[in-house]
This record gives sequence, structure tokens and C-alpha cells, in this order.
Amino acid sequence: MKKYLLVMSALAISFGAMAKLPALSDEAKAKAVEAAAKTAHGNKVADFQLCKSREKVAAHYYKTNGKGKAAPTATPACVDPGAYKPAETTAAAPAAAPAAAAGAKPAAAPAKKG
Repeated sequence: MKKYLLVMSALAISFGAMAKLPALSDEAKAKAVEAAAKTAHGNKVADFQLCKSREKVAAHYYKTNGKGKAAPTATPACVDPGAYKPAETTAAAPAAAPAAAAGAKPAAAPAKKG
């Protein structure tokens, strides 16, 4: 009997967890886009650092042990991605202006679940 009640309560909780979540706000979407841009830039920096370290190892190898070996094949040069530049805030400002112009309606508070 206890097992049955435990299983039924677990099922009830899991069905409650599957409820549809509300759509993301514009601010949350902007944060997600910014996070994706930061991640992409971080990946570019990591690729650049890996490329530089490979070049350093290859140069050391050919300097010490590579005598008499065939010349290495040409590879593309490492490209430094530079410092991270966040997305322009001017693009977000016009989108926020109509919302501020409406002004009469305060932002709706999220509904509380009980």
C-alpha cells in the first residue's frame, strides 16, 4: 500500500512539473543571445590558444628532432579573435522606447503558484 501511494505521489509531482512554462520575456531572450555570443567568442579564443600552442610545439619539434624530416605542410595562420565586444545597446534602445512610451501600464507581475 505504501509503495502504491509513493508511486502515485511521484506521478502526480512529475505531471505537475511538465506544465508548460511561460514564454521568455524580451529581456530574457536578450540575455540568452548575449550568453551565446560570449560562449562563441570564448570558443574562438580557445581555438586561437590551441593553434598557438600547436605551432609552438611543432616549432620546438622541428628545431630539436626534425632534422632531415620533410618540411611540414602549410596550415592556415592562427587568427586572434581580439577582445570580446558586447552587442550594441543602440539596437536594443529603440525596442525599449515604445515600451517606455506606453508608460501607463506597469509591467505585469508573474503569477504566483501555490
